[in-house]
Amino acid sequence: MAEVLEISEPEAVRREAVARRGFLNRMRRGGGVLGQALVPIVLAMIVTGLILAIMGKNPFTFYDQMFSSGLFNWQGFEQTIIRMAPLLLMGAGLIVAFTAGIWNIGGDGQFLMAVAIVCGIGPSLMSAVPRALGLIILLVVSFVVGGLWTLLPAFLKARYALNEIITSLMMAFIGISLADLLIKGPFRTHLNTVPQTNVIPFQKLLPAIPGTNIHIGILLALVVVGVIYWAMTRTGFGLRMRVLGANPRAAVHSGISVFKMTMVGFFLSGALIGLAGGTEILGVWGYVRADWNPGWGFVMFAIVFLARLNMLACIPIVGFLAVVQLGGHTAAQNVGVPDDFILLFVALILLFMAVTDLLRTGRLFGRKPKEIVSVVTTAGRLEATDD
Repeated sequence: MAEVLEISEPEAVRREAVARRGFLNRMRRGGGVLGQALVPIVLAMIVTGLILAIMGKNPFTFYDQMFSSGLFNWQGFEQTIIRMAPLLLMGAGLIVAFTAGIWNIGGDGQFLMAVAIVCGIGPSLMSAVPRALGLIILLVVSFVVGGLWTLLPAFLKARYALNEIITSLMMAFIGISLADLLIKGPFRTHLNTVPQTNVIPFQKLLPAIPGTNIHIGILLALVVVGVIYWAMTRTGFGLRMRVLGANPRAAVHSGISVFKMTMVGFFLSGALIGLAGGTEILGVWGYVRADWNPGWGFVMFAIVFLARLNMLACIPIVGFLAVVQLGGHTAAQNVGVPDDFILLFVALILLFMAVTDLLRTGRLFGRKPKEIVSVVTTAGRLEATDD
């Protein structure tokens, strides 16, 4: 027994040291991602400030009001945290897809289809079942609806190698239009002249965190982010997704079912985006009007790439986006510029992200880029991690 302890204790110490080094390395990578993301944001702020100055507006006043309204004011801070819930879930869905090399461009269609179905069945369901059960059912419904809306582009890509950018974008247009049709048709309330659904009573929506007006959807989003991060970095499923995204041909030779992983990755991506729609409706609105489309799907493209597809780094960057969206709206009104000026700011962030990436890799000056993705797999490792 003593000999066993003498052998196992050093092994336990070694494993603990390896785990600690792995954790520190992941934290360093996350810090590096945030540092890389900070440069485009600062450059975009400088250029946006210059544009405001050319327009005869005070850029310092604009930024002061933006951060004061969205971050340093308690009510604004609460609204920023509330906004982060659906954005984090959408970001998680997009990171899953992009990690697997899947270009899910149809996020807005998946989001709005989930919203329409939840608002259509929600009022009658919540009046028939207990609050907790009804909320769970509706969140599951939004998850499933978002995932189902990806099945056609997923199948066409997996079976026929059809470009998913085209098919998912077409499904987005169909989803947006079909959601409007449902809201104006079978789901329309007769209690209002404006085309909208019936309203889920406020007391039936997601409960607030005690002492705040922030609904528990943000906790759900953070849990999902943690689970997705763990699944994509610490499990066999995540390894197979990364191999598929890095080199589909290598995935085939490694024995990975490209068809199955493409279908699963597409479904999970759309499902998380659908869950974002359910969380937004059940946490904030309780109903939806026709033609409502926040357009977060395309905006989140910039965010997930700004985070370098790092789920943990996505959290503070999403928080910054929420501040820009909410505080920027107030600042734009007070300074006297259109709300679309915020879109210009986001577009500049994306532009400078691309420029700084070119400078970092040396491709701007014609040098061959270094290999940024190195996937080393063996049959034994894949077999050991195969579910």
